[in-house]
Amino acid sequence: MTARRVGSAILLALVLLAAACSQDDGPADASDPVMLYTCVDDAVAQAMIEEFELANSGTDVELFRAPTAELNARVAGDVRSGGLRADVVWACDPITMQGLVDQDLVGGWTPDNAPEIPAEYRTADWVGAAVLYIVAVHRNDVPAPQTWSDLAGADYDGGLAIPDPAFAASALGALGYFAGAEGYGLDFYRGLVDHGAVQVSTPDEVTTGVAQGIYDAGLTTANSAYVAQESGSPIGVTWPEPGAVAVYGPVALATDAAGSTSAQDFISFVISEPGQTTLADAGSYPTRTGVSGPTVPVDAPVVQPDWPTIVTHKDDLLADYQQLFGS
Repeated sequence: MTARRVGSAILLALVLLAAACSQDDGPADASDPVMLYTCVDDAVAQAMIEEFELANSGTDVELFRAPTAELNARVAGDVRSGGLRADVVWACDPITMQGLVDQDLVGGWTPDNAPEIPAEYRTADWVGAAVLYIVAVHRNDVPAPQTWSDLAGADYDGGLAIPDPAFAASALGALGYFAGAEGYGLDFYRGLVDHGAVQVSTPDEVTTGVAQGIYDAGLTTANSAYVAQESGSPIGVTWPEPGAVAVYGPVALATDAAGSTSAQDFISFVISEPGQTTLADAGSYPTRTGVSGPTVPVDAPVVQPDWPTIVTHKDDLLADYQQLFGS
């Protein structure tokens, strides 16, 4: 073979190799998909994904959404079968998220815009994206509780419902707050039991039960109560003293996704002003100051749980609570 033919053959081989590599790599502007695990309301999750994908053409977000207990089960199944499959976890409470940090499944990174979220809603491992407020709901023909301790009074004998803290993350946050609050403690729950309080699974079940007249009053989330009230349910909503219990939902990067720019961009978007506006428009309370969300009464009192203490004593708290309610 002549030198010219050898050179031509080599050149052709290089062209074919370059073409093959180009086909393997895919489009130059394609981004890795983001796998999101969350327990937040489906309307909020879907709205956030839609807006993020519109702002980040070529990046797809895949969603697994379930209540906290089922979300934890999915994570445990992933770990048993080789590792967490999520790139981003958006939890409904800091207790759940701390458990994932302790397993080295998430954490170690927060976005550059994290300081724009109030300090009480972030750590070095995650940043809070939304808040659930635990409030009191009551039938219109029943007195409105002015303080939380009022719920252990005769006005609600046999007619009070509370969500299960072993099932609902917001209820666990409320349990942790009351357990450590001066004048409350587990005696608060003991008083509720003594007056015939019953346990249901979720805050939504509390709201529905009160709206249907099954219960006189109960503990629920502000989102749930106001949606029912605005739909015409004959209920009142109060933020009793010393305040509605704020339970925030953190979002964190999976440790195995530390190099994923797409996953980092998603978290940054969730807490950005456009992301927080999307969240508020979908019916959730944003953490970002200056973004208006659903109803908050003027001068409504709000209290913050001591999350590190709750995390440390979670198992004991639940055990003591379950002794009271026999579950």
